[in-house]
Amino acid sequence: MAILPSNLTAENIEEYLRSQDDKGFLRFITCGSVDDGKSTLIGRLLYETQLIYEDQLQALEQESKRVGTQGDNIDFALLLDGLQAEREQGITIDVAYRFFSTEKRKFIVADTPGHEQYTRNMATGASTASVAVILIDARKGVLTQTRRHSRIAALLGIQCIAVAVNKMDLVDFNQSAFHRIEEEYWEAVTEHSFQQVVCIPISALHGDNIVSRSSKAPWYQGPTLLEYLETVDVREDVSNKPFRFPVQIVNRPNLDFRGFSGRVASGRIAPGDRVKVLPAGTESEVASVVTFGGEVPSAVAGDSVTLTLTDEIDASRGDVIATSTQPPEVADQFEMTVLWMHEEPMLAGRPYYCKIGRSLVTATITKIKYLVDVNTGARLAASTVGLNGIAVVNVSFDKPVVFEPYADNRELGGCVFIDRMTNETVGAGMIDFALRRASNIHWQALMVNKQARSELKFQQPRCFWLTGLSGSGKSTIANLLEKRLHSLGKHTYQLDGDNVRHGLNRDLGFTDADRVENVRRVAEVARLMVDAGLIVVAAFISPFAAERRLARSLFEEGDFVEVFVDTPLEICEQRDPKGLYAKARRGAIKNFTGIDSEYQAPENAEIHLKTIESDPEACAEILVRYALS
Repeated sequence: MAILPSNLTAENIEEYLRSQDDKGFLRFITCGSVDDGKSTLIGRLLYETQLIYEDQLQALEQESKRVGTQGDNIDFALLLDGLQAEREQGITIDVAYRFFSTEKRKFIVADTPGHEQYTRNMATGASTASVAVILIDARKGVLTQTRRHSRIAALLGIQCIAVAVNKMDLVDFNQSAFHRIEEEYWEAVTEHSFQQVVCIPISALHGDNIVSRSSKAPWYQGPTLLEYLETVDVREDVSNKPFRFPVQIVNRPNLDFRGFSGRVASGRIAPGDRVKVLPAGTESEVASVVTFGGEVPSAVAGDSVTLTLTDEIDASRGDVIATSTQPPEVADQFEMTVLWMHEEPMLAGRPYYCKIGRSLVTATITKIKYLVDVNTGARLAASTVGLNGIAVVNVSFDKPVVFEPYADNRELGGCVFIDRMTNETVGAGMIDFALRRASNIHWQALMVNKQARSELKFQQPRCFWLTGLSGSGKSTIANLLEKRLHSLGKHTYQLDGDNVRHGLNRDLGFTDADRVENVRRVAEVARLMVDAGLIVVAAFISPFAAERRLARSLFEEGDFVEVFVDTPLEICEQRDPKGLYAKARRGAIKNFTGIDSEYQAPENAEIHLKTIESDPEACAEILVRYALS
């Protein structure tokens, strides 16, 4: 079989290629529960439209005999299940993308996984799709994964849904069975307000209603799946929206040219138009619109261009050039809907990297407002968000970003969360609205600063952050350190883990989420005290490296001194001054660090105190010398 028409000649090849360029383009995904037939459907679609090469077909026939599930028949699922693990298990794990074209339209289809643990892969495929083909096994009806995938499709802005009720051959193309599933699905997705939902009875295995209408279902008068995909209207006239241009790079090939390169996200632009560069808010005028072939009179949404401005404006990657009359907003705190995609749960107070548009910022989940029940949409109270959880949260960025709500602009309203230690993508976020506008809140200039306060006290303010297991000797060393500094006339304050839980943090428990918030609050207080010119001694288990990094990030360079009070667990248990280890071993205390909750030892602490080699007085003296240096 061949993709190109057999009658092409040297004379009409250019005309054929031009006709291909003029075709519409559609990205769609297939999703559903395990073994609903997603890969088989796409394989059958490619086969029926004669878009498989002869060598591919021969290889498919051989693979079908070796590892297929259809006996002597072709197993079309093998066209997409490329990973060895997938072929051995008969499931789709990765997202498989395929390009194909018909006379009416060009397509990119993403075959996404059905297993719940791979929901993050489904979200990846849905993030760029305009249509979702959701498969439902005619024997099983609407399942939890059906509801989950529909909810994720709605969250990610997909408005057109084709419900492919598959394996109709196994229920003898029963009309009542089909209509029952159709009604059940409509009831399940009422709250999502999809623009269009079409239900199609199919058999992916045998090709019924995939490309050609099936005689086995004469009662069905709707389109085949391919007819639907070729005709569904997903056009969004982004060219008539306000101009948005995220800066990809600053283009400076020589001293005489300075432009800003990227892709027009929405609207149109031409020389002479007034624009505003955000988040700075500076205004200018477009001098020229440049492409690889030279200057052009204008550019519209989807065009990749370089803009030059009439003024020397400071702009960089991540900034957004927008129309000056209708600019997007700038803010640093948001309500977001987040799909969590990692085994390690989301914790309020823990910092993550966040990629939004072309910007990379540090984001902290300040509050988990509620979880969304995937089946009912009910709002559930939660302190953490686990794998595949959908939650509405408050998020704070470390700097203002240009944004629009995700419902209005996918590019400026969508983001991904990245673990700061592993660089793994852990979540996808959709901005609902800003909690406050960054332009409304400013730092108040103070006439007396940290330097003036510290000079009055004749000392270098710092925060000594002592971390270690319970019973390691942190509080003992902290007491000796403050006593020695006080005797030398230094102005100090000690923050102790137990003491702050009697007041400032009395509302917090010992879950991972509460430990994160405990450290965040104490670090903020310690920063204020250092700003007041004090030497602060903070003794906290602070078991997580990410939170200690957060604490450090609040301070100026050199003001945060991490002190690892290194005492082996067995020694801490022998000491057990409060009897806590014994209770934890009996199961009377949950989430106890070192027993059933992890302690992440510092790797690059400024000071490493090995208490089995030095007594508390000697350890304190090391810190005193550092404080006076």
